[in-house]
Amino acid sequence: MSFADREPLRRQFPSGPYSNVGPVEVRGAEPGDTLECRMLALRTIDWGWNSFPLGVGALPADFDAPYVHYFRFDQERRHAEFVDGIRIPLAPSMGVFAVEPKSEEPVSAILAGPHGGNLDLGELVAGTSLFLPVFKSGARVWTGDANAAQGDGVVDQTSIETAMQELRVQYQVHKNVNLAGPTVETPTHWIVLAFAESLDNALTACVRAAIAWLNVYAQLDRRDAYALCSMAVSFRVTQFADQTGSVYTSAPPKTIHAMIPKDVLGERVLTRVERSMRPRP
Repeated sequence: MSFADREPLRRQFPSGPYSNVGPVEVRGAEPGDTLECRMLALRTIDWGWNSFPLGVGALPADFDAPYVHYFRFDQERRHAEFVDGIRIPLAPSMGVFAVEPKSEEPVSAILAGPHGGNLDLGELVAGTSLFLPVFKSGARVWTGDANAAQGDGVVDQTSIETAMQELRVQYQVHKNVNLAGPTVETPTHWIVLAFAESLDNALTACVRAAIAWLNVYAQLDRRDAYALCSMAVSFRVTQFADQTGSVYTSAPPKTIHAMIPKDVLGERVLTRVERSMRPRP
């Protein structure tokens, strides 16, 4: 479809459709626990797209025409050819991953918070784990917004959007691990996220969240944790989303994530983190 064909549908259905799968109930998950979502396999279909309507993204007024670009992926789903010989490596992830929030009120899937939601974290690929606090019995997990590749910031508001041909996730309940919000483990980093209406507030919230996580789960003094954040932790813009001209009724928050390198923490601290994040029964 051309953008001219797509836009009337967006305006006809301003609340969606926004495709999500769920809820998935995880037996034994209770409020006060943490749910670990291990990403085992993510394989996309063979095509995707990137687009921006007018009035959205980091530069809502810089372009005078909307944009859409369709991609066809190679058979192994390793890359997508763009323009002028540019080749984009694929790193499939799910943009939306959430447990049901504590409130009984409906929550838009384009929002994010302690329950997860629209995280749009490119690091959440196969071989990583997402930890989410549980607010309701069974956790009730939702996922959607399949991405084939995306950069930090997602500045035009879309990645290479796609769908998953295969998605395999293993859930594990960690009892009485009272996590404050979404936390991710990769082979090389622990990642803490924070959300706010501005990047300034998201950054300070993320610094505080990283200090709190290092204090509770790595058992570092808060002053040492603050200093470590300045010396060795990278704070990155996860998502900068604006919707001044959008048909959607909700605006995603600005998101910052803290990249805490494992090789800096060392074996002693990593052992403490492992025992506190995954306590044995």
